[in-house]
Amino acid sequence: MSLAKRNAVVTGSTSGIGLAYARALAAEGANVVINGFGDKDAIEKERSGIEKDFGVKCLYDGADMSKPAEIAAMVGAAEKALGSVDVLVNNAGIQFVSPVEDFPIEKWDQIIAINLSSAFHTIRAATPGMKARKWGRIINTASAHSLVASPFKSAYVSAKHGIAGLTKTVALEVATFGVTVNCISPGYVWTPLVEKQIPDTMKARNMTKEQVMNDVLLAAQPTKQFVTVEQVAALAVFLCSDAASQITGANISMDGGWTAA
Repeated sequence: MSLAKRNAVVTGSTSGIGLAYARALAAEGANVVINGFGDKDAIEKERSGIEKDFGVKCLYDGADMSKPAEIAAMVGAAEKALGSVDVLVNNAGIQFVSPVEDFPIEKWDQIIAINLSSAFHTIRAATPGMKARKWGRIINTASAHSLVASPFKSAYVSAKHGIAGLTKTVALEVATFGVTVNCISPGYVWTPLVEKQIPDTMKARNMTKEQVMNDVLLAAQPTKQFVTVEQVAALAVFLCSDAASQITGANISMDGGWTAA
C-alpha cells in the first residue's frame, strides 16, 4: 500500500503513539504535519528525522489543542502548504486522576477540550476538503476507556466515550463520500509516559518493577503484555488502505483482551 501524494495531520504527535503514527504514515509516502508541545530542539530533531528517513515533507504546527481558532488555523495552514489534508489522526490527549467530588473544574474543562472537543474542531475543518475530493481517512485515538470505565478518571472516560460517539456520527455523515471514520481503542501502551510512572509507583506501593507492570499497569490486560506504539500505528496505516474502505464507524479494540472480560 502506498500513501504517496497523500497528506496527513496528526495531533499530539511529538512523542509516543502520535509520533509512531506520523512515522508510519510517512513510511508509506505521506507528507505529515506533526503537532504538540515539548522541547523545541527535540521536536525539530523528530521533524527533520521524518523527512530524512522517509523522503517526505514534514511540517510542525504548535497549535494548542484547547483553542478552536488555533486548531482551525492548523488545518487551513496544512491545506495551503501541502495542497490537501487527506488523513487526519486525532491523538492529542491528557490525563488527570481524582475522585469526582474533588475533581478540579478547570481540569475537567481542559481534558474535555483536548481529548474530545479538539477532534470535533479538526474534523469540522478537514471534512469539507475530504468530501470534495471524495477520499479521506479520519482516525481517532480512543481507549479501552471508550468502552469501560475506571474509578477516578471521570473526565478521561467521558471524553473517550465521546470520541466513540463522534466517530460513529461523522462516519454516517460522510459514508457516501469515500471518507471513513474510525477509532482505535488501545489498552496500556508502552510509552515514555508510562515508563516514567513506574519508579514512583514502585516506591508508593513498595513493589518491584515487575510487580508494578503485571499487578498494577497490566492488571486489566489478560495477555499481560503492553501494546506497542508500532502496533497501534500499523492498524492506523491499514485503516488508510483500500482494503479498509468498508470499515467505517468502527471502534477497534487493541487492548490485550481487556474489554473481552
